[in-house]
Amino acid sequence: MQWRKALVPARIISLCCLLLAIFTGVSGTVSAVTQPKNPQNGSIGIEGTIPTAAPKQAPTIAVPGNGQRFTGTPITVSGLCPKGLLIKVFSNNVFVGSVECVNGSYSLKVDIFSGRNDLVARAYDSLDQASPDSNVVTVTFDDQQFANFGSHMFLTSAYAKQGANPGDTLSWPIVVGAGAPPYAISVNWGDNKQEDLISVPNDGTFVAKHVYDSAGVFNLTVKGADKNGTSAFLQLIGVANGAIQSSTKPKTENAAAKENAKNTIFKAIAISMAIALPLIISSFYLGRKHQLLSLRRHLERSAEHMDDH
Repeated sequence: MQWRKALVPARIISLCCLLLAIFTGVSGTVSAVTQPKNPQNGSIGIEGTIPTAAPKQAPTIAVPGNGQRFTGTPITVSGLCPKGLLIKVFSNNVFVGSVECVNGSYSLKVDIFSGRNDLVARAYDSLDQASPDSNVVTVTFDDQQFANFGSHMFLTSAYAKQGANPGDTLSWPIVVGAGAPPYAISVNWGDNKQEDLISVPNDGTFVAKHVYDSAGVFNLTVKGADKNGTSAFLQLIGVANGAIQSSTKPKTENAAAKENAKNTIFKAIAISMAIALPLIISSFYLGRKHQLLSLRRHLERSAEHMDDH
């Protein structure tokens, strides 16, 4: 019975090593999980913008062709562009429309002025840094039907893209000029709500206002007409800030925290088992070796005892 009793220390060592490894891993995990969540009360948040280089790739104007003549507006301008940037189109250095570059191309409708128009497109990043100019496309607008009424009205804005939080009022200053006032203006905000109808008595700047109900990026169009029947068109980008909602219901903060804690504990136990396994094997080997050694000694003592008799 002596050799069986000698196995006890080795098994105890193996069990202790396993329990120590698991306890160390889990206790470390629990400590990590229960750390206070930041930011805490009284903390200070800092927000900043990291400057980046301006876009180096210029967009192109493929449509319309250079030298084309038009008798009506708006006209379509399209071409290639750096993906994900805002494209602004200018006629005679006056902003006439904007659109997002999607999958490396863009297309929008713009208004042009009576007579010659030099069209240029530029790509803008989130810091409103401009790319080099596109190729210049020169087109002509022959509006002889309105020649007797004077100049053709136009619309423009200092902002090609503006945003507001859902539920807040987005105010957009728009400039109307030339033509013959008063002006009738319609604004379609791109969110399937009824368009706004605005009467503007004189040329200058008026402010269009709108409230977006949910986050998104919207193509909005502004159309105008003066008392003589001349018209104008302006396409812009409206943004309702925030993440666009999906059909999948997000997990609550507490549920997500509990699930993360559970996953972390499981990972810690797995790591602890991986660490403890070599110790268990080593302890088993040492215990087995000790068992054989004790058995050999027991046999030797039994043999000596028989020799004495």
